[in-house]
Amino acid sequence: MSQDEARFPMVPTLTATLGLKGERPVIGTRDCKDVVHTFASANVLTGQVTSRLYGSLTRTRRRDGLSKMKRLQVAFCHHLLDVSRAYPAETYPEVLLVIDNAPWHRGRPVDWALNRCSQLKLYRLPPYSPQLQPIERLWRSLRRRATHNQLFPELARLQQALRSGLGYFRSRPQAVLQLLGSSWSPTDSHEP
Repeated sequence: MSQDEARFPMVPTLTATLGLKGERPVIGTRDCKDVVHTFASANVLTGQVTSRLYGSLTRTRRRDGLSKMKRLQVAFCHHLLDVSRAYPAETYPEVLLVIDNAPWHRGRPVDWALNRCSQLKLYRLPPYSPQLQPIERLWRSLRRRATHNQLFPELARLQQALRSGLGYFRSRPQAVLQLLGSSWSPTDSHEP
């Protein structure tokens, strides 16, 4: 499985769009530092996507006293538990997650999650090699589908747009396989 995280800020991402001839499309903006961190794992054999959203409000970050890394570490652990539920040890004795070297992929909470989910094994990519991570291609499509040229009035609306975009990919595993560049087809074998 290919695993990665992406940040989706409240500030809209702009891209080329269609509009009426002679009229320039207008997209609003705001000075807002709130973001949604999206954790996702894509099965490179079946196209199944497992994901978790973690909204981060600027004012909450300052109040709870936790560092950004500690919050992301805990969110990553919850994502590992989600993957473990999607791929139970009884059915899948070993699930290999290809991850990057983000600092929140290490530490005591991550060790705790891995001990609890014995079937999960982490394979760390070399530093600065996003081209080796197939799920990176999913982020571009998700941004295009869910957030480009849209101003969200509140964090919950951004999260809903991301859930909807991820739902699209969850319901279309062949599209995910195509994005990941996987040449395997479910008809090639009976075992995932």
